[in-house]
Amino acid sequence: MPRWKPDAVERLQAAALDLFDEQGFERTTVAEIAQRAELTQRTFFNHFPDKREVLFEMSAKLQQEIVGEIEAADHDLEPLDAVVRALEVVADKMLEGRRAVVVRRYAVIAANPELQERELGKNAVLTESIAAVLNARGCDPATAFLAAGAAMLAQQAAFQQWTRPGETRTLRDLLPDAVRALRTTVGAS
Repeated sequence: MPRWKPDAVERLQAAALDLFDEQGFERTTVAEIAQRAELTQRTFFNHFPDKREVLFEMSAKLQQEIVGEIEAADHDLEPLDAVVRALEVVADKMLEGRRAVVVRRYAVIAANPELQERELGKNAVLTESIAAVLNARGCDPATAFLAAGAAMLAQQAAFQQWTRPGETRTLRDLLPDAVRALRTTVGAS
């Protein structure tokens, strides 16, 4: 086996998703993922602390991008609108071009309660980060918390629709519909 091959992270992720599809998350080992990717286990562990992180590798980068977009947003925007705008920009930038992979990732997570719990934890951390940046922009803590949570709920609703078989609209296109539904639900205009 060669010592170095390009695109190790992408190859490991593709191999992992293939194996998770074929035999399930629980029955797949790191050794199998590395072998399928034609890499060593050491290379795997250079990039991921465990096989779960193959699925969550983008979380930190997504959070950084979303927070950066909120920080850069026009200060005249309402807090919820600033967050939704950031989610739209980051969806275009980081998710739309990887839709097939993201959909496969979502299916693996949906089939495994341990992974669902981890996803909820990652979303909670992102929500807290969004609230913190809104607070730093001058929002009172309660408004920041509510805007962050509401935006994340709308994003999750849009994301569920986006990952459905046959859905062709972009996540950016689905987010405003989810926000409108949220506003209707809470009686806001």
